[in-house]
Amino acid sequence: MCQGDDATCPQFELHYRALKDNLDAERRGFLKSGFVAAGGLATLGVGGASLVTPALAEAAAARQPGERTHHYLPANADTVHWGYFSKTLKPQVEIESGDLVTIETLTHQASDDLERMVEGDPGAESVFLWTKDKKGVDRRGAGTTDPKLYKKGSGEGQGVHVMTGPVYVRGAEPGDILEVRILDCVPRPCANPKYKGKSFGSNAAAWWGYHYNDLLGGEKREVVTIYEVDAGGSKSWAQAVYNFKWVPQTDPFGVVHPTIDYPGVPVDHAKTSRNFDALKGVRVPIRPHFGTLGVAPADADFVDTIPPNRTGGNIDNWRIGKGATMYYPVAVEGALLSVGDPHASQGDSELCGTAIECSLTGVFQLILHKKADLAGTALEELNYPMLETQDEWLVHGFSFANYLKDLGPDAQTEIYTKSSVDLAMRDAFRKMRHFLMTTQKLTEDEAISLMSIGVDFGVTQVVDGNWGVHAIVRKEIFAGRA
Repeated sequence: MCQGDDATCPQFELHYRALKDNLDAERRGFLKSGFVAAGGLATLGVGGASLVTPALAEAAAARQPGERTHHYLPANADTVHWGYFSKTLKPQVEIESGDLVTIETLTHQASDDLERMVEGDPGAESVFLWTKDKKGVDRRGAGTTDPKLYKKGSGEGQGVHVMTGPVYVRGAEPGDILEVRILDCVPRPCANPKYKGKSFGSNAAAWWGYHYNDLLGGEKREVVTIYEVDAGGSKSWAQAVYNFKWVPQTDPFGVVHPTIDYPGVPVDHAKTSRNFDALKGVRVPIRPHFGTLGVAPADADFVDTIPPNRTGGNIDNWRIGKGATMYYPVAVEGALLSVGDPHASQGDSELCGTAIECSLTGVFQLILHKKADLAGTALEELNYPMLETQDEWLVHGFSFANYLKDLGPDAQTEIYTKSSVDLAMRDAFRKMRHFLMTTQKLTEDEAISLMSIGVDFGVTQVVDGNWGVHAIVRKEIFAGRA
């Protein structure tokens, strides 16, 4: 039955209004702001110097239906897939190019504090349900689902992010480019009345963090810090609530987790020692964004969400937030876009292993650019995820540009032992050289000179298996060109 999420339903408008009426006041306020944003699409997402030329935009518009539809995709146990991308997934919504989609996303770290991030929220409760008899979402990762083989749980945690979707874009085929405009991005309000008006997120300094083998004194420890965010948007910062050292946790199936080794293990705080004096007086500027956003790869049926790849995924660039536009090469029919790993804030490198992992809701516009229309444009040879803001273009380099292809049949295991910043820097250099030569028609010598004096390279992340370096060039550098 349509719950306000099936645009083909004859009573879609009635069901959609009922859905909005059932949301709390803060969520309704968000939807209103999202529709207002949608009315100004011409001024959002891309600036005057866009990768999408007027001719390419006109070609895309000509393929779109006359009326734009706004879809709503909630996050619950029926609409999420946990820890993997897959070309085999059934779409949760089908849209036309140019349509808008409001998508709820949940952080996989919500079980670090169930009271603040799950309780009272029906969608989150359905996803994080875990009793001695069942789990709300069983498969968690791209690993085995054979109970005779796994030791920690279905999927073995090889992939950790709660992904909402996928979204099927009608007409999308391999070789096309999907333009994803992020029109809005806001924290999901806490549903527990004890914390009305607030949102919360978790930062885990974990065993996969860059710091872990370099701790002072040599002590091995994992420390989780819970942060508070203002859900109403009146405060532009996050502040720590408390932190705690991870101690072995026993999940409802009786499996002991001495480290943070399986997503969604409910933390029993009767076993932890919480420090409510952590980071007193420190305000962390928030910059909400989606750490994992991308289309389905064609290389395997189930692909771990942790390492990013040519079709996007867990890029973990804090710039992929409101006002940004991402471009992805389509690899499978329908593109199958999924969104997850929401963050309230993150620094370049994501050094300790995570950001402030905080559930968010976003408004997206998806525009399909067909391969036949790309000839002679800046998107013609794009075979990697590209980020555009009002003022900048960014390419994303990885240790392995397409690790699923580069590393062979054992790629999803091998990638975790072979990454380096050097390899990611080399890939970012090559992609920026390609970008400057193809879109700005520079010679190789000109591109190399400009990269040294006018392009900023930064470490995106060193914790996602396939490490990342991004390269940023400001659009104003080319303001003097005809």
